[in-house]
Amino acid sequence: MSTFHDASPDDLAVLEQLLGRPLSGRCAVVVRRSDGTPVVIENEPHLRDGTPMPTLYWLVDPELHDAVSRLESEGGVHRFEEMVDAYELAAAHTEYAERRSAVTVQVDRVQAQGGVGGTRVGIKCLHAHLANFLVGSPDPVGKLVATTIGLPALNVLSVRD
Repeated sequence: MSTFHDASPDDLAVLEQLLGRPLSGRCAVVVRRSDGTPVVIENEPHLRDGTPMPTLYWLVDPELHDAVSRLESEGGVHRFEEMVDAYELAAAHTEYAERRSAVTVQVDRVQAQGGVGGTRVGIKCLHAHLANFLVGSPDPVGKLVATTIGLPALNVLSVRD
């Protein structure tokens, strides 16, 4: 049984404005700033056309997205890959895949594979790891990203409807 929840019409309007386009699949806001602005969305594991969507948690906050993009452009993916414990990273990938499986609605379709952002081993996307950390996962990469960009100073509140 799926536990997936849909975003409200108001949230969808805000998300489409943030992204500059309509969404390709169902989603729900799962982390917000204290003023209610979406920070992280949870994507249904398939787009409307049935295409698998490996990125369960997606960072939509423009300020955080830009900060993480700067880290990536400065070699953050490789640097953080060397810094994290391989077993902790593997555990984060496993937990992510399990969460994605738990909210899968289209069980008769080809399923997304891998862990955080679809990665099987290592790190592919710091944005996906930060989003995973912000939803409460003990993601070691997400924690490093949050610390590096000074996230504790930002006013972010996790919510799950």
